[in-house]
Amino acid sequence: MSRLFEELDYRPTPIGALVLRRRHEARLGVDILEIKLGEEHLMSDLFTASEIALADLGLAACDGEALDVVVGGLGLGYTAKAALDKTQTGSLLVVEYLEAVIEWHRSGLLPLGPELTGDPRCRLLHGDFFALARSADGFDPDAPGRKFDAILLDIDHSPDALLDARSESFYQPKGLGAMAAHLKSGGVFGLWSDDREDPAFTERLAGVFADAWAEPVTFHNPLQDKPFTQTVYLARKG
Repeated sequence: MSRLFEELDYRPTPIGALVLRRRHEARLGVDILEIKLGEEHLMSDLFTASEIALADLGLAACDGEALDVVVGGLGLGYTAKAALDKTQTGSLLVVEYLEAVIEWHRSGLLPLGPELTGDPRCRLLHGDFFALARSADGFDPDAPGRKFDAILLDIDHSPDALLDARSESFYQPKGLGAMAAHLKSGGVFGLWSDDREDPAFTERLAGVFADAWAEPVTFHNPLQDKPFTQTVYLARKG
C-alpha cells in the first residue's frame, strides 16, 4: 500500500519554500506528485491537460519544421515533453528559475526527467525567464540575440495572479513587446492560465502582436467530479 504522504525534497528559495511531495489520494486510489511554493500549489500530475495543450496549440500555430522553441517554467515537465513529442521541434530551451526543479529532473526523481535530459534537442537552463525576456540578449546565453519560432510560458497562475513581483511588468504592453523581439517573424507566443479567458488580456496581446486569441481547455476534475476550464492564450508576431 502507498504511503499517505511523503515529502521527497524541501528547498528554501528566494521566493519561498519549495516542496516536492507525493501523496495518496484515497478518493481516487492514486498517488499524486505535487510541487508547492510556500502556500501556492504550483503543479500536480493529476491535472496536466492544459500544460500539454500549451505545447500542442502553440506549436500547431507555427509554420515550418525544425522549430526553435523556448518553454518558460519546467515544473513536472509536461509542456516540455509535449513539445519534444512534436517532430517539428528542432530545439527546445527550457528556462527554470528554481534550480532544484532542474536537479529533480536530472537526477531522475521526477518521472519525465530521463526523457527530457536524454533528448539531445533539449537544454535545461537555470535562469529568470522574465529578466531574459526583457534583455536585449534574450534567452540563450550561448547565442545572444537568438530568435525563436515559439515562446511558451507557464509560470504564473494567470496574468493577474502572480507568484512573485518579478513578473509584474511582463504582462503589460512594454513587457510583452520586449519578449516579442525574441520571436522570429511569424513566431508564436503561448501562455498558460489557470483561469477562464480574460478578454482584456487578449486585447492587450492584440495591441502588441499581429494576431491574438484564446483557446479554452476543458477537462474533467475528478476531485470535484465536474468539468474545469483553463486557458491557453496565443499570439502571432507579424
